[in-house]
Amino acid sequence: MEEIMSQTTSSKITETARYLTFRLGDELFAINVFKAREVLDVTRITRVPTAPSYMRGVVNVRGNAIPVVDLRRKFGLPEAPDTRNTRIIVMEILIDGETTVIGGLADSVHEVLELEPNEIESPPAIGMRWRTDLILGMGRREGQFLIILDIDKVFSSEDLSLVPDENSTASATSE
Repeated sequence: MEEIMSQTTSSKITETARYLTFRLGDELFAINVFKAREVLDVTRITRVPTAPSYMRGVVNVRGNAIPVVDLRRKFGLPEAPDTRNTRIIVMEILIDGETTVIGGLADSVHEVLELEPNEIESPPAIGMRWRTDLILGMGRREGQFLIILDIDKVFSSEDLSLVPDENSTASATSE
């Protein structure tokens, strides 16, 4: 019984780490800060024909076409217009063993914070709005839960298969 209890209360996180926090709707999320390259203000996003609805398009970042995913749409949240707080989190994720750069559109980006493993719990097995296989743990900060995402699992190769390669997006970003 004691072993079962420890499995349900311990998260997949075993080391102290720093997390970038961001908001989607009313929910506070976090990703390991080492997955985030930079945070950008929203600029012109060029639509990509035939891309899934959650793929907003591509953005030009220092001459490179970076695919941008609307994280609200990816997680099935209602659409919301971009605001002055909307940001693109440029992330390095691992897909099929390769590092891929992708932008994630968030309602707002807040802070980088450090969490100890004892400040993080496993997500509840039932009653969760989010797929627990995408969540590394649930942190608590100032009385509020934050959902720590396994950002590599949020995206798959199928998600990005409709994004053109750099050669075909070069003309799209120069419009």
